[in-house]
Amino acid sequence: MDSILTETEMKMESSIESLDRRLLNIRAGRANPAILDGVNVSYYGVDTPLKQLATISIPEARQLMIKPFDRSTLGAIEKGIYEANIGLTPNNNGEVIILNIPALTEETRRDYVKQAKGIAEECKIALRNIRQDANNDIKKLEVTEDEAKAGQDEVQELINKYNKVVDERLKVKEQELMTV
Repeated sequence: MDSILTETEMKMESSIESLDRRLLNIRAGRANPAILDGVNVSYYGVDTPLKQLATISIPEARQLMIKPFDRSTLGAIEKGIYEANIGLTPNNNGEVIILNIPALTEETRRDYVKQAKGIAEECKIALRNIRQDANNDIKKLEVTEDEAKAGQDEVQELINKYNKVVDERLKVKEQELMTV
């Protein structure tokens, strides 16, 4: 029974980590290098993460600067940013690529909040699926009815705890998005 609970908690923890990663990708009108996490660049025919080809810095609050280790990759990096479809237009000056992050309009902010809520709901669905699997595993064990009920109660306590975490993370992200 303890192994089921431990495994269930580990799965729920990884769902929260996934939620955090996905929420990071919703930009809040400020420069954040995490926006570029999903950008891959074709480097000598191999898809390579942008982070491995360049340093990414934040010279201003609404600007990202990408300085490649090898200047010959500038064009490929630019192409990779376009293909990643992150909604930013790269400006190449021959040495670095500058990404200007536009200020968010009220409507865009609301859309991002909706997107964040959708991601949070997907996380809650994943948590419920994990709970269901754990409860099924507990039912398969050869234990008394009281022990099985106690195990299921512990799983319910876990999901309540992690649902609160999801709600807190969503609230923080919502505040971040709605702050002008």
